[in-house]
Amino acid sequence: MDRDSLRQLQRPLKDRYTSDPSAAVLTLHAEGSLADGDVSCSVETGRALVTAGLHPATGGDGTLACSGDMLLQALVACAGVTMRSVATNRGIDLKGTLHAEGDLDFRGTLGVDQSIAVGLTAIRLYFDLESSASDDDVDELIATTLKYCVVFQTLATSPELSAERRGR
Repeated sequence: MDRDSLRQLQRPLKDRYTSDPSAAVLTLHAEGSLADGDVSCSVETGRALVTAGLHPATGGDGTLACSGDMLLQALVACAGVTMRSVATNRGIDLKGTLHAEGDLDFRGTLGVDQSIAVGLTAIRLYFDLESSASDDDVDELIATTLKYCVVFQTLATSPELSAERRGR
């Protein structure tokens, strides 16, 4: 997709959201089904069914997706799509890869040590890029990507969380 095509695609959306801000607020959904007898949960991604299970560090055999890895994959996917969109809009030719890694002490999630946090305690996102654009332009592209990447900003700003039992 080129810059003009992307702008043509997004212009009516931007206009609508400017004139009717409530139209821009959507509730996204995800759903998982608990497995019968197995320690796993199947999640519909819209393209495929992904079965998440225990990480090998918690007793899994490594054949099922780890939800922590899926979180990092969501970050890479969101940052990649955002970067490609910004680069397209700016006319920057770009190729490369993104890589995310996160630190997790499994003593927390296994309840071995109550003083250890449950969850990722650090996340690093790396951009390995090739471009004919100047270093300043690529640095600005990365900064803009981080500013508009939904997953990055969600992690950075700690959204309000709630959990409740529904149904019976």
